[in-house]
Amino acid sequence: MKLAPLSLMTIGGGLSIVGDLQRLSVEHGWFTVEGFNEIFALSRVAPGPATLIVTLIGWHVAGVAGAIAASLAIFLPSSVLTYSVARLWHAHRSAIWTRAVAIGLAPIAAGLIISSTAALLQHAVGQYIAWLVAILTAVLSSRTRSGPIPLLAIGAAVFIVLYRFFF
Repeated sequence: MKLAPLSLMTIGGGLSIVGDLQRLSVEHGWFTVEGFNEIFALSRVAPGPATLIVTLIGWHVAGVAGAIAASLAIFLPSSVLTYSVARLWHAHRSAIWTRAVAIGLAPIAAGLIISSTAALLQHAVGQYIAWLVAILTAVLSSRTRSGPIPLLAIGAAVFIVLYRFFF
């Protein structure tokens, strides 16, 4: 399955591979860009990890069997890797390399998440407004102790007002 290698790239969480999921989904004709953005939004409303979008993609492509296969493809490799690394990490938790790896992976995770966000925003409704709201939300998130719900509400309100005004 084309999704299994992405499992090992989920450094920083499932959002880090959304850009690649979108590219694969469009390249294979599973979704249009707009269709992918819709299913991404649906997956984010549902509780659970960001990688649950893969289950929805599998379901769309091949029904229940596709959902099961896609879920195994995205969760199994990274789970085995995480378990193995956790055992190694625990055995060597005072080693200097553990700190170096943690510090080194942080910018990689941030970069993957930013690139996925950019891929989604390229085709978002109200493109430049969506970019503006995303940037403002990121700034607010980094400068305040506000939780995600108020930020989502503020972002949605700003988007709706600007979208109505400019479109």
